[in-house]
Amino acid sequence: MSLQQLMEDMGRQARQAAKALRTAGREQKDRALMLMADLLEENRQHLVRENRNDVEGAKEAGLSAAMIDRLTLSEAVIDSMIKGLHEVATLPDPVGEVTRMWKRPNGLLVGRMRIPLGVIGFIYESRPNVTVDAASLCLKSGNAVILKGGSEAINSNLALVSILEQALKNSGLPPKAIQVVPSTDREAVRILLEMEDSVDIIIPRGGEGLIRFVAANSRIPVLKHYKGVCHVYVDESADLEMALEICYNAKVQRPGVCNAMETLLVHESVAQEFLPAMFARFTDADVEIRGCEKTRKILPQVREASEEDWYEEYLDLILAVKVVRDMNEALNHIDKYGSNHTEAIVTTDYQRAQRFLTEVDSSVVLVNASTRFNDGGQLGLGAEIGINTSKLHAFGPMGLEELTTTKFVAFGSGQVRS
Repeated sequence: MSLQQLMEDMGRQARQAAKALRTAGREQKDRALMLMADLLEENRQHLVRENRNDVEGAKEAGLSAAMIDRLTLSEAVIDSMIKGLHEVATLPDPVGEVTRMWKRPNGLLVGRMRIPLGVIGFIYESRPNVTVDAASLCLKSGNAVILKGGSEAINSNLALVSILEQALKNSGLPPKAIQVVPSTDREAVRILLEMEDSVDIIIPRGGEGLIRFVAANSRIPVLKHYKGVCHVYVDESADLEMALEICYNAKVQRPGVCNAMETLLVHESVAQEFLPAMFARFTDADVEIRGCEKTRKILPQVREASEEDWYEEYLDLILAVKVVRDMNEALNHIDKYGSNHTEAIVTTDYQRAQRFLTEVDSSVVLVNASTRFNDGGQLGLGAEIGINTSKLHAFGPMGLEELTTTKFVAFGSGQVRS
């Protein structure tokens, strides 16, 4: 069978599975999720052995230590996958929920009902634990999924999906509701992106290069974010002790993720007091500062920021810092250089906070809190399949509800249109 035929066959099987999932109840889906957790526990050693093959291959290929760390299925990572399956099983099932109902003058009762999207193509890199996260969310929301992981994780992903398929079968659900592309050929991605008759939505998760390739080549709608150029604005009315803690957490707690702060904006009236204290905290954490001219007058030892720094997603212990005249300049800077991902303001002024919430065009906007909270689990979604900054059809972290859409339903008593 050619790769083209393989992919088309996977698409047909996914479409059939999605049809069956539309009528699956919560109890059956939750039973499958719990069985998946049990089977992962039973097959720990098998998973570790298969993952070891991937890790050894990654080392031979010269992948970075960070990449190998993301690739490794440690005992702790397997524990987190099992825990995640239990958590998704406890979440409310969005499918079938009637979100709104209203009565027309002719007596027709009209509502909107949540339904699955159908078949999801999920393209991702490195982390094999994402295989289980994505599969569990798609199943609970009634969607079939075709998973295309990175070639470096092929053995791990095949082993994981084999376990998940067994759980589906034992639960009376279609095993092909969760499939992984068994080929490492990059051509498989191109084929998947053209399968518009079989796949309803594409969700890429990985580096900016992968996501831009998917967006440029897909015939299917894509839910995506390119990068997270996230800002914290320390306002003139900020509680500076609070600002120190928020900015430190936003940059240092986990710098290599998309919701870490990449640019710090500081009102000029508090910069002289705030920046030296903030610089001391960041220096202790080995954060490199790249500052504007005003910043360097206060902190002459820091490196000069270039125009490119304001656009940069460092994903590292590097931070761009700009002193702004007022809130207008801060908002204009975010509008020009931001990525519609996550922005935060530190302020004690209610009106300024409300203005920031209204005018900033990002998927999550926070007042007096770290940008690190742009995460499905942290925001109460339970889990997420990714973050979407393209606004259609969801904006921000995508949990179970965001993996559904709504259809209109109407109840009549013999009404006909005149």
